[in-house]
Amino acid sequence: MGRIYDATWSRMFSALYDRAFEASEEAGLREMRCELLKGARGRVLELGAGTGLNLELYPREGLDSLTLTEPDPHMFKQLRQRAAEACAGAELVQAGAEKLPFEDDSFDTVVVTLVLCTVPDQPAALKEISRVLAPGGQLLFLEHVRAHHPDLAKWQDRLERPWHFLGDGCHCNRDTVAAIGAAGFKLGDVERDEFPKAPAIIRPLVQGIATNAR
Repeated sequence: MGRIYDATWSRMFSALYDRAFEASEEAGLREMRCELLKGARGRVLELGAGTGLNLELYPREGLDSLTLTEPDPHMFKQLRQRAAEACAGAELVQAGAEKLPFEDDSFDTVVVTLVLCTVPDQPAALKEISRVLAPGGQLLFLEHVRAHHPDLAKWQDRLERPWHFLGDGCHCNRDTVAAIGAAGFKLGDVERDEFPKAPAIIRPLVQGIATNAR
């Protein structure tokens, strides 16, 4: 019964995703996405593309190809529909981040926006990103993370389990910046901000670039 309930909620979450984040997008999140994606170049891979909110924001120049992955079948259906309208040349692949169906060094840029909070195995996903990203390639990330303030971090830990369900697999307390560094990436400038119009436990936000030091 629990699995059926989880599957039902996952379907509902996917259907309501764009509407749920509409206020955040209008309050500055879309602008953050746009600023991040200005750095995309060459062969670009976006992981966990969801419903395709980034599709219209990629630069028109400097991209040799654009590939998007999404593991959730309900999200993938919406992604396919949006790509047909906004970016018909993009390649769409239904796959999880922990086991990517691409050869080594296939991409120059990997993009993750609000993705590394949700992947079931974050270290495995980062290892795969490093594998498919060419040496010296760039990882562009926009992620909500564990709070620096200890009081908020405690609440993130306390509410992690219920939020994991409500957020369809999202972990509100991951120290993603440290994980990126531990995976062998060279971190560049990391800008700390706030997730606009979001619950406090997912409000701490980071935006940055890391280089594949492999």
